[in-house]
Amino acid sequence: MTLPVIAIDGTAGSGKGTLAKSLAKKLGFAYLDSGKLYRYIGFSLLRAGKDPENEALAIETAQKLKVNLKPEDLQDPSLSSDEAGLAASKIAIMAEVRKSLLDYQRQFAQTPPENATGAVLDGRDIGTIVCPNADIKLYIDADIEIRAERRHKELQSNDISVTYDAVLADMRERDQRDASRKVAPMKPAIDAIMFDTSKMSIDEVLETALSVIRKTL
Repeated sequence: MTLPVIAIDGTAGSGKGTLAKSLAKKLGFAYLDSGKLYRYIGFSLLRAGKDPENEALAIETAQKLKVNLKPEDLQDPSLSSDEAGLAASKIAIMAEVRKSLLDYQRQFAQTPPENATGAVLDGRDIGTIVCPNADIKLYIDADIEIRAERRHKELQSNDISVTYDAVLADMRERDQRDASRKVAPMKPAIDAIMFDTSKMSIDEVLETALSVIRKTL
């Protein structure tokens, strides 16, 4: 019997990660932030003094990640930095890198760790590419100014010094890159349920999503 899979896609700062983690905890499902995989590769290269746009090195790192990655590796606070995010969006356009990570993500969805009874994955192309047959597909978005404000507060809470204007500019650049890339562009799946969280609290988003899930699963 296949276990239920919830695919959550959307823009940066829209609240999709918070929603995905909350749903996984509420439902007892395993959770994977697919964006952290790309951030891990990008930041690993930056930390080694390498260029994240060096495709050969990015592919090599992605292939090693499939074998050596431990869950705690994705908990590094440095992966939440805008520097890691920008590096990730440059790497995410590389077809071979995405191909290398595809099997890892699908395996996670099909056989979630720790005997979890299902899986929640969030990212940019979960419902369209990674898990096109997911039981539930959600697409989360919000006004970019609100997303930038949320992101700015998150970075400040992590003692990362950056201005709101810099966060907004970075977010515009990432949105444009993610939506226009030729390989797995950021877009909602045809059958995704759309959420605009601009004027919604975290609790309101969670309860609305749970209502949808309860009707479907």
